[in-house]
Amino acid sequence: MSQNTAQRRRGRLYPLLGGIAAVGVVVLVVRTCSTETEPDPTELGFPPAPVQEQPVLSQATGQAGEVPITDLVDSEWVKRTAERAEIPHRAMESYAGAAAYAELTDPDCQLGWNTLAGIGQVESLHGAFGGSSIGEDGVVDPPIIGVALDGSDGLMEIPDTDDGDLDGDDEWDRAVGPMQFIPTTWEAFGQDGNLSGQANIHQYDDAALAAAIYLCDSGDDLTEDRGWNDAIAAYNQSIEYAHDVAHHAEHYLKDE
Repeated sequence: MSQNTAQRRRGRLYPLLGGIAAVGVVVLVVRTCSTETEPDPTELGFPPAPVQEQPVLSQATGQAGEVPITDLVDSEWVKRTAERAEIPHRAMESYAGAAAYAELTDPDCQLGWNTLAGIGQVESLHGAFGGSSIGEDGVVDPPIIGVALDGSDGLMEIPDTDDGDLDGDDEWDRAVGPMQFIPTTWEAFGQDGNLSGQANIHQYDDAALAAAIYLCDSGDDLTEDRGWNDAIAAYNQSIEYAHDVAHHAEHYLKDE
């Protein structure tokens, strides 16, 4: 493991709901510097990688990075899939657009939109936690701010790193936005998915694209058990969390 990778994992994301980043959870050790044969993550109790579904790309858009990510996907496919999976349409646009961006710029990652949707469900109920909702511009309002990561109730202890600029707390860090980034991870991976000119942690395209890039940076082939669990462990090193995300990612592909 490189020093940069270790630093990224110490700066991983933590969930708002349920306090899953708890003391006593089993930590996934999938990627190490050792060349010794390591057990498959499923042998440690982690889930098999769910099928990764790629979105249908639009036939009338520019290149990735030249247009908003939502323009990369076929709008009719997004509408049908959102209705079938019962995911808010605006959130679905972001998940699909972010997965399309990853497919076009990092095809070896093979990140499916359904994994992003699984994380979005677990982290913020697709932007609906606490009565929040997604505007047509993709901004979640009221902003979703997680609990203080102060070491209480089994939470990780992360003293403030941003003077409260992002999370409003100058004593402890908090996870922020629909995809629940802590300040240090957003600083490293924040994106401008809608090409507004700024990376807005509360804007769904920006947050979903940041999550996609973070996942692909943290795991290799996400269709493989090891690659998928490496990526999800970057969000939260918990067996329960991985199973929750996998469950939702699989559920969204039912009844196709």
